[in-house]
Amino acid sequence: MSMYRTINPATGKTEKTFDLHSDREVVTKLETAHTLWKDDWRHRSFAERRAIVQKAADILRRDKEKHARLISIEMGKILPEAIGEIELSADILAYYAEKAEQFLAPLKLDVEKGNATVLSQSLGVIYCVEPWNFPYYQLARVAAPNLMAGNVVMVKHAPGVPQCAEAFEALFREAGAPAGAYTNLFITNDQSETLIARPEVRGVALTGSERAGSAVAAQAGRALKKSTMELGGADAFIVLDDADLDQVIPNAVAGRMWNNGQVCTAAKRLIVHDSLVDEFTIRLEKAIGEFRYGDPLEQGVTHGPMSSEDAMKRAIAQVDKAVQHGATLITGGKQLEREGFFMKAAILRSVTKDNPIFYEEIFGPVATIHSVGSEEEAIALANDSPYGLGGSVHTSDVARGRKVAEKIETGMVFVNDVTGTAPDLPFGGIGNSGYGRELSEFGITEFVNHKLIHTP
Repeated sequence: MSMYRTINPATGKTEKTFDLHSDREVVTKLETAHTLWKDDWRHRSFAERRAIVQKAADILRRDKEKHARLISIEMGKILPEAIGEIELSADILAYYAEKAEQFLAPLKLDVEKGNATVLSQSLGVIYCVEPWNFPYYQLARVAAPNLMAGNVVMVKHAPGVPQCAEAFEALFREAGAPAGAYTNLFITNDQSETLIARPEVRGVALTGSERAGSAVAAQAGRALKKSTMELGGADAFIVLDDADLDQVIPNAVAGRMWNNGQVCTAAKRLIVHDSLVDEFTIRLEKAIGEFRYGDPLEQGVTHGPMSSEDAMKRAIAQVDKAVQHGATLITGGKQLEREGFFMKAAILRSVTKDNPIFYEEIFGPVATIHSVGSEEEAIALANDSPYGLGGSVHTSDVARGRKVAEKIETGMVFVNDVTGTAPDLPFGGIGNSGYGRELSEFGITEFVNHKLIHTP
C-alpha cells in the first residue's frame, strides 16, 4: 500500500493514492537535477532565472482558488486561510525573483592588503523535507531562494499532501523551468537517507518535528552536508499587566487557533498577569465557543478538521494526560460527534511544572493559560522551555514590550501581534526549535558558497 495518499480529513475517506518512486527513478531524477545544475542552471543569469520564478508566482495568483482547494481537501485548512497561504507563497516567489540579485551581489571587503571580494555562488542540489501544515508556503520558502541562487531543489513532501506536492512541481513546469530544477519525490525515509548520502546532494533543509529533525540532521552530519532545521515550538504569548484585552483576545484566538493550532509558531503558552488572567480566560472561552466547525470548503466555517486521525487523537490524548495530572480543563478537548477528524478547541489551566505536558508541544487547538505575578516571572516562564522558535509580548507600552522581547530566548518575538511570517522577515529558532533561517536576505544565503577572491 502506498504511504502517499489523500485522506480527506473532513470525511475520513481516502480519495487518491500515489505510487512511490523506485530507487532507480530516484537516482535518475537526482542525475537529471545534478546535470542541470552543473551544465545549465547555475550559469543562467539572474534575469533568466527571475523570469521563471516570477511566472510561477503569476500562475499561482491566477489559479489561487484551484490550489487552495487542494490544501483544504488534503489537510483541512479552511478555504479563506488556504487562499491566504497561496497568496503568501506567490509573494515569496515574487520577492526572491526581485531581490535575489541584490542579496547575492559581490561584496567588496575593507582589508589591509590587496583587494578582497566575496562571491555568493550556488552549491548544487538542495534536498528538502517538508511538512503538511502549510503545503505550499513551506515549499515556496525553500524553492524560491534556492532556485534564484542557482541551486536546484528536490523535495520529499509530507505523505498526506501528495496532490499539493504534484501541483507545486507542475507549477514550475508551466512557468518554463527545465526538468530537474524543481523535483518532487514520493519516497520512504530509507530512500531519503540514501539520497542524503549521495555526493550530488550538497545541502539539506527540513521543516518538521523535533524527531524528524534530529534524524535528518544526523544523516546530513554524517555525510558532511550543510543543513537547516525548522522544528517545533512552544511559543509564549505574554500578556503584561497594562495590556488592553480588547486587542489581546483576538490575537490570542488567532495566535493559538489559526490552522487548528497546527502551527509551529502558534501561541501555545498564554502567560497572563494575575490581574488580568480571570477576565482573559472568560473572554477566551467565549470567543472559542463561537467557532463554527465544518467542511473547510463551506462558506462561513471558521474551523475545519484536524489534518489526520492521528493528529486529532494525539492532541486529545495530551489534554487527557494533562487533566489526569492535575490540570483544569475549562472547555473542549474532545472529538466532535460527526464524521471526520474534528476536535473541539480546548483551554487548560493549572498546568504545573510537574505535569508531563508542561514541556511538551501540543500540535492542535489547545490553549494552556499560565498566571504570573510580574514581568520578571513572565520572562522566566517564557524561557523555561527546550524550544526557542517565536513568541509575543502584549502591552500598552511598546518600549516596555521591546525590552521584554529582548529577554525572550527565541529566534523571533513580536510586540502586540502574534508570531507571523512575511517574505522579508527572517524565520527560524534556537534550541530544540532548530537552526538556520528561511525567508528575507538570511534565507537565500544559507545554501551558497561565500567564496573569497583575493588579488594584489
